[in-house]
Amino acid sequence: MFEDYAKFIDEGTLRELEIVAKELKGIKVLHVNSTKLGGGVAEILYRMVPLMNELGVETHWEVIKGDVDFFKVTKKIHNLLHMSGRDKLEHEDVITYMKYTYENVSVIDTDPYDVVFIHDPQPLGLIVKKKKNQKWIWRCHIDISTPDEETWKFLEMFVNGYDASIFHIPEFVREGVKIPAFVIPPSIDPLHDKNRELKEDFIRHVLEKYGIDPRRPIIIQVSRFDRLKDPIGVMETYRIVKRRYDCQLVLAGSYASDDPEGEEVYRDVIEAKGEDPDIFVLNLPPDSHLEINALQRSATVVIQKSLREGFGLVVSEAMWKYKPVIGSNIGGIRRQIIHGVTGYLINSIEGAAFRIKLLLGNPEQRMKMGINAYERVRHSFLITRHIRDYLLVIHRLLKG
Repeated sequence: MFEDYAKFIDEGTLRELEIVAKELKGIKVLHVNSTKLGGGVAEILYRMVPLMNELGVETHWEVIKGDVDFFKVTKKIHNLLHMSGRDKLEHEDVITYMKYTYENVSVIDTDPYDVVFIHDPQPLGLIVKKKKNQKWIWRCHIDISTPDEETWKFLEMFVNGYDASIFHIPEFVREGVKIPAFVIPPSIDPLHDKNRELKEDFIRHVLEKYGIDPRRPIIIQVSRFDRLKDPIGVMETYRIVKRRYDCQLVLAGSYASDDPEGEEVYRDVIEAKGEDPDIFVLNLPPDSHLEINALQRSATVVIQKSLREGFGLVVSEAMWKYKPVIGSNIGGIRRQIIHGVTGYLINSIEGAAFRIKLLLGNPEQRMKMGINAYERVRHSFLITRHIRDYLLVIHRLLKG
């Protein structure tokens, strides 16, 4: 299976993976997150776990359990870690978090593993199960550089029990974290259904299914329905562009099982759409990878207008498909897009509309930027690099 990646990466990279994996033969690794479907973490683990096993590093994946009350609390924590707001973590929220943490402590068996990766805040409290001979790593996928202080103080007592932390970019690291912090950007898998090559007939079929006109420009944002993805702002951007170009807007996403706000945001987006027949709001099942792939490949321009963003893998997914991306100048998005080379970084609705109009009116520039975008992802954001980085961190912690 790893040989299938040879056409995307050089032989030396594959050989490096094999050498590091051989050094770690016999160890057992566990990944724990909060959902099996929906969101970038689940998508990465879905592909990474079998690949690590193929390399000879025994790897397993567990998902914590929780009901709506628990995930409402963890969503609040997620938002408060991004930034302070009018909301705050209440005493009842802490009780709910601890209640489900200890329920999961009794369900998830971490004892057989040498290394445990805990993804994001939801399963953070499982650190109470850590054994003396184990190494536990907190893989934080969000920006915690400027969190709500009270929320951070609550989580910090768990974080400091870990042996290391991993962040997407240096700017996300919280000052004063007492454990070692590594920086590892996430990745896409070029062989995943969401990213592999598709036949033109299939792409046309998907457009026909949703009534999208392939003859007119298509602007698309792919993201789960979340206020921090600013779908309403994307619609406002589209309406400015629409005054100049007869274009269409596709907002494609789904709900994640650990995000109880998703359905409410989706309803708000449908209401904001109004009667415009050229806005397509697609609530797709989380495993609609081929359809998402087809929609991205059909796009004239891809936008990712997040208000806050951990990394935004959909940016790399679109760039892999030779698409220039208009992205907010925040978080991990600005680590993927090279402004003026692979797309544009923007700071406002008006700025986004200006750049989209610029690209719609210049097919040659779109093509040149698309080629640059593909090469950017091929060199920096593929899963083979991601696995190598994880293995090197494990090697560092276990073998010094």
